[in-house]
Amino acid sequence: MLPETGRPADDILAELARLKETDLPVRGGKVTAYVYDTGRPQVHELAARAYLEMLEVNGLDPTAFPSIVALERQVIAAVAGRLGGGAATPGIFTSGGTESIMLAVKAARDARPAGGARPQLVAPVTAHPAFHKAAHYLGLEVVGVPVDPVTFRADPAAMAEAITDRTALVVASAPSYPQGVIDPVPEIAAAASARGVPCHVDACVGGWLLPWLREAGADVPPFDLSVPGVTSLSCDLHKYGYAPKGASVLLFADEAMRRRAYFASAEWPGYTVINSTVQSSKGAGPLAGAWATLQALGAAGYRELAKAALRATRRVIDGVARIPGLRVLGSPDAALVAIAADPPLDVFVLADQARRRGWFLQPQLSYAGIPANIHLTLTGVSLAGVDELLKVLAESAQAARAAGPPQVPDGLVEALRSLDLDAVDDAGFAELLASVGVSLDGGAQPDMAVVNTVLDALPPSTREALLVRFLSVLYRDI
Repeated sequence: MLPETGRPADDILAELARLKETDLPVRGGKVTAYVYDTGRPQVHELAARAYLEMLEVNGLDPTAFPSIVALERQVIAAVAGRLGGGAATPGIFTSGGTESIMLAVKAARDARPAGGARPQLVAPVTAHPAFHKAAHYLGLEVVGVPVDPVTFRADPAAMAEAITDRTALVVASAPSYPQGVIDPVPEIAAAASARGVPCHVDACVGGWLLPWLREAGADVPPFDLSVPGVTSLSCDLHKYGYAPKGASVLLFADEAMRRRAYFASAEWPGYTVINSTVQSSKGAGPLAGAWATLQALGAAGYRELAKAALRATRRVIDGVARIPGLRVLGSPDAALVAIAADPPLDVFVLADQARRRGWFLQPQLSYAGIPANIHLTLTGVSLAGVDELLKVLAESAQAARAAGPPQVPDGLVEALRSLDLDAVDDAGFAELLASVGVSLDGGAQPDMAVVNTVLDALPPSTREALLVRFLSVLYRDI
């Protein structure tokens, strides 16, 4: 509600602090998704100060604010220098991986017209949903290609077979988020190049980690712009770059492809419109925060953080192997670990048990033959808490085994399969959520095992429809 008169600053900040009380903590490493922590408070504080310094600078017109151009050039050159490009590598600073992917898809679509047919995007089933989102917005059809059922890596032969005259873009991941494995980029890029098709490498989650892991002794296969046939690559700096949220870089192998990502319009009598990103007006805070973080940590800082994340990952993998009923999916190439469970141990119950012990472990639903699992993103601060994490995993697994599988109300899954969601208003859907124990009263996060089990039993299209309704209910009072 808008107050009639302005409130005191202390009162406003106190309310903000109160609203955050039930949020997941963003520091300390006990939240293994969504946040990335260096364990170095001074770096985060510097980035916040730089962010605020540029908060009101508008990125809409770089000729009005030349500082934007200077900062973006430095950031892109720094990233490109570690990812197979030189200082002159063309790139764009974006608000995140989804925007980087959106622009990469746009550039590829515009570079390769499908002659009136609907263009296609060929991607492994493990590719990030941002490609589906970009395809939805930009009018492409996604051709999902199954991955190897043991390694979870894309199959180069299957990817090559999926390429047609309608293919506008081929995608590989470095690594894919679900299991943290790197697709065979050289083979996939070569197959795309042989058909004259652009190839994008989604290195959003791992692009600013893999070079440092390689220097730390990890076996990291080729994946970046140095690989022949790779035409673009996305790398998020608000992940393993540890910058404030809203920071990603999209690199191109040539400047012509970057130009196709741009948008210009002269179809009106107002100011000249030329945008390098999906956004028009945008604060320069994230750019300044990313630049400051890169400058503060430097190569040595990132090298140390990568070594810590690598050690944490290896210890987690070794530790999980000693916990009865748990197993790591695939052989992770980055600091991302997916853990599945053997019946009667249920991973969704395990996640709830870990949450009760102060740890957030991200559930992932089954898909395309890949079992349901819990996902861990390990960062520079994770090494200090590995012993506690393994203890919590063991205790939670034992508790989950004792509790048994979630008790799903009889007939609920079948009812949801046949439910006409368009006939149910938000109030009715809120009642349905309450019937399975999900309260949206703003309190602490409820147990989610029943909800995740129900979603896991439904086809993806039904899952999507239910999630859209959930989001609508969550914001229904606004």
